[in-house]
Amino acid sequence: MNLDALFDLLRAAHGLCGHGEYVVVGSLSVLGLAEVAAIPADMTVSIDADCYTQSDPARIFDLQAALGEGSAYHRAHGIYLDPVSPKLPTLPDGWEQRLIRLTREHLVASFLEPNDAAVSKLARGEPRDLRWVSAGLKAGIVSLPTVRLRIRSTNFLDAEEEGTALKALESLARPKTRKGR
Repeated sequence: MNLDALFDLLRAAHGLCGHGEYVVVGSLSVLGLAEVAAIPADMTVSIDADCYTQSDPARIFDLQAALGEGSAYHRAHGIYLDPVSPKLPTLPDGWEQRLIRLTREHLVASFLEPNDAAVSKLARGEPRDLRWVSAGLKAGIVSLPTVRLRIRSTNFLDAEEEGTALKALESLARPKTRKGR
């Protein structure tokens, strides 16, 4: 997905619910950098935009049928809205102040700062999330020292989630060795 397609989706959401401000979390939050940086394809392969309406987060769930997975919008455009709660992602303290705001016409999209998104992805620890973080590290979009600092200020769901994040971070930080040497 690209920034234009995302704003088209948010424009459709606005038409249905009247809200003009959205918070984008998850993989596609990296699109907040699209106007200033080249983003690796591995960071934008997702076809679902995890987001919520800023002023009334629960309202986003009303859009599931019209814009969600399997909807007519999804079938027509190949992308869909994945409504989420603002409480879903595990994020470090201060993430709200670091949101990247982009405005197009009457719409405002606020995107997670990439290092905050990386903390959330490390907490999930799924292979696709680790690929996203790895691509961000390679491209210089995600900073290992910044992620390490932010993990310290993160309230994880439990010790298991924190352990998953720390283990994933260390595996990505380890220098890769070539086989056969």
